[in-house]
Amino acid sequence: MTDLTPDRLRQEALLLVPDVTLTPEGPLELHAVLVRDGVFHDVGPVERMVRTYPAPTPVRLPGHVLMPGFVDAHHHLTQSFGGALAFGEPSEIFRRVWVPLERALDEESAYVAAKLAALESLRGGFTTVAESGTRATVDVDVVASAARDAGIRCVLGLVCNDASDGTGQDADPRAVLAAAERHLAHYGDDDLVRASLAVSVPEAATAPTLAATARLAAEAGAVVQIHVNEHLVAVERSLVRHGLRPLEYLHQVGALGPQLLAAHATLLTPAEVTLLADGGAAVSYNPVASAWKGNAVAPATTFAERGIRFGLGTDGTRGDGFRLADAAEFAQRLTHGLASGDSSCGAGWTWWERATAGGADAVGLGARTGRVAPGAAADFLLVDVGGPEMQPSWDLPWELVRRGNRDQLTAVFVAGRLRLWRGWPPDWDGPALVRRAAELAPRVVRRAGVTRAHPTSVAARQRTAMSARAADQSHDASEAPPTAGTPSRAGAPAAGSVGTPEGSLTTAPLPAGPTPAFPAVPCRGGRR
Repeated sequence: MTDLTPDRLRQEALLLVPDVTLTPEGPLELHAVLVRDGVFHDVGPVERMVRTYPAPTPVRLPGHVLMPGFVDAHHHLTQSFGGALAFGEPSEIFRRVWVPLERALDEESAYVAAKLAALESLRGGFTTVAESGTRATVDVDVVASAARDAGIRCVLGLVCNDASDGTGQDADPRAVLAAAERHLAHYGDDDLVRASLAVSVPEAATAPTLAATARLAAEAGAVVQIHVNEHLVAVERSLVRHGLRPLEYLHQVGALGPQLLAAHATLLTPAEVTLLADGGAAVSYNPVASAWKGNAVAPATTFAERGIRFGLGTDGTRGDGFRLADAAEFAQRLTHGLASGDSSCGAGWTWWERATAGGADAVGLGARTGRVAPGAAADFLLVDVGGPEMQPSWDLPWELVRRGNRDQLTAVFVAGRLRLWRGWPPDWDGPALVRRAAELAPRVVRRAGVTRAHPTSVAARQRTAMSARAADQSHDASEAPPTAGTPSRAGAPAAGSVGTPEGSLTTAPLPAGPTPAFPAVPCRGGRR
C-alpha cells in the first residue's frame, strides 16, 4: 500500500477494489464499489465493475476491508471538555457535572467542544453520531456547524424540556413546541445534519409535551431521544410520582412508538421489554457507559431475540467504534451469557450489524446510511487487516468485533468524501483544534462549578500513601520505649501526621494540576 496517497482518494468518482467488502449479505471477496455523488453508485464483482465503468481508474486496496462506518446512537458532543471529571463518580452525574459544564459554554467553546468530539468520533471510525441535545445556552446550530465542519453525519437533538428535573426551570410548553417545529423544518436540505427532538428524561417534560414531541417527530420522520430507565433513583422517582416506571409512563402518555430512541434502557422489567417490542421503539445500547457509570447492562441479546430495534452508543465515553462493539459483546457475555451458558452471545455478526446498519435504523437513518449497497450514502471505512491482529482470518465479523482497532483505519469517508486519513483530517487542521480545546477547557470548567464526589485518582493515591505513612509512624511510636516523664500513647498518630480515615476524602480539596482543582464534596444532586 505504499503507493496509496490521500490524493488518489479525493476524486469526484472512485472505483475502489479492496480485498473484502462487507455488504448486507456478508463479507464478499473480489468485489468493487463505485462511489459517485456522495453515494454508492454500484457494488458488484470486480470483473463486471471494471468492464462496466472503464473510468475512473480502479484504486486497488490490497490488505484492506471496505466496511460501513460505525453509527454512534447516543452522544453528547458538547460534553467533551469534561472527560475524566466523571470517572469513578456515582450515578446521575448529569446533575453535578454535565449540566453545569454545558451551561458554562459560550459560542466558541461550544463549537470547539462539539468539533473536538466529532474529530474523536471520526478517529474511532464513526461516520454518524446522534447528538442527544445540549444544555448549552447557545443556538443549537453552533453544534450543527461543528459537526458539518468536521465532516461527520449528525442526528441533531433539540432539548424540549418544559418541566424542571432538578437541573432547570419550567418552560412555556407553547414556546418549546414552536421551537421544536422550527428545528424539524430547518435542516431538511442539509446533506450531513438531520433534525431530531430530545427530552432529557421523562420527568423533564410534561405529559402533553411528551405526547406532542412524539407526534411532531413521527410526522417529520424524525426521532425523539430520551434517557429512559437508566438510573435506579430515576426509576424510583417515577414510581413515587406516577405509580409507573419511566418507560411505562411514556407508554401511558402516548410517547412510546417507532419515533422513540430510548437511551440506555438498562433497568427493564419483562413487561417493559414487551412494551418496547410492541411499540416499535428503538434503543441505544451503551455498554461502556454502563461500566463506567455503574448502571445495569441493557439486555441487548434479549432485544435481538425479541426483534427490538437497537444500535450501539458511546454516551460520549470513548469515541472508538471497534472498542464499542467489543464492549457490547463483552458486557452481554459477562452479565447474561455466563449465567446461561451462552458461549456466543449473538456472535460477531450481531454486534457488527448493530454498530452499523442497526444503529442507522435506530437513529432514523436506516434508509440513508449504515450499509454498503447501491443508493446508500458512501459512509465507509478502509480498514488495514494485513497485521498480525487479523491474520490468519477465519471469521471476519468476529475478528473485527474482538480484535479490530482504530489504529487499523487507513481512511474514513462520509458522504463520499475523504474525511480522515491515517487519523487526521486532510483538509483542516486537527492538531490546532486539539490545542485550542486544551486552552478553553480549563476556563469553562472553572466557570461551571462542577461538583465531584471523589478526588482525582492521583489525589486519592497520594492520600492513601499519606495514610499509610501516618499508620506506620503511629505503629513505630507505639513500640518505642516511652521518654522519661511521658506516658506511652499506643496507637496515637505522630505529631504533624495526616491521619486520613476513610470517608474524609469528601471534605479535602484536590491538588492543583493541569486541570483546575475541584472540591471533593458530597453530591448535591437536584430535586429528589
